[in-house]
Amino acid sequence: MLKEDKEESLISHLEALRTTLIKCFVSVGILLPAMFYFSPKILQWLIKILISDNKITLNYFTPMEVFILQIKLALLMAFIAAFPYIIKQLWNFILPALYEHERKFIRNSVLLSSLLFAAGVCFCLFLILPLIIRFGMSFAGDNMQAMFGVSNVINLALWLCFTFGLMFQVPLVTNMLIKWDILSYDTVSSKRPYVVVVLLIVSAFLTPPDIVSQILLFTPTYLLFEFGLLFSKKKG
Repeated sequence: MLKEDKEESLISHLEALRTTLIKCFVSVGILLPAMFYFSPKILQWLIKILISDNKITLNYFTPMEVFILQIKLALLMAFIAAFPYIIKQLWNFILPALYEHERKFIRNSVLLSSLLFAAGVCFCLFLILPLIIRFGMSFAGDNMQAMFGVSNVINLALWLCFTFGLMFQVPLVTNMLIKWDILSYDTVSSKRPYVVVVLLIVSAFLTPPDIVSQILLFTPTYLLFEFGLLFSKKKG
């Protein structure tokens, strides 16, 4: 009988997870047509920000290249717009297994998580990506000129924006681990060298294979970790 109860519990959890994931996908799907309608203008605005004052022209090499980019951009914008709802659904799935004080913390963190994700996207878009473009152009000379493909640049921009949005969740995760007594403040603070190594590895995994992108992701992420640690100490 006990075994049957465990099986029924597992099935009910899997069913709840399936329902949660369906709601998340549906929310993105509902927003997708509107985002696709605005994606051409968003794409032009994004290109304008990336090339900034640099005198370069982005090139495309196949007839469907820009159309596919617009679809990718629409998907990312739909995900960003649905992010608060997605986070809320995921937290609601986790909430039944948590204590009341943990539930309260999660509810209060939904808005903060969304703001941190948006901050990561903006930080990457307006500061990091233009720096990467200028760094790439710095190698140009009399015998070598920069020619950037629009797919390469925009795919890089979309991936890095998504990555920065996720990595900016670090202070929230740090605060959560300490607040829920999963790890103590002293334990986390004493493990800084390990945190540095982990963040460097994650940054290397999530960015293109160049040291500049890795450092540009690692630096703000580590500073956010320290901020989350400081905030946890004050709260404690």
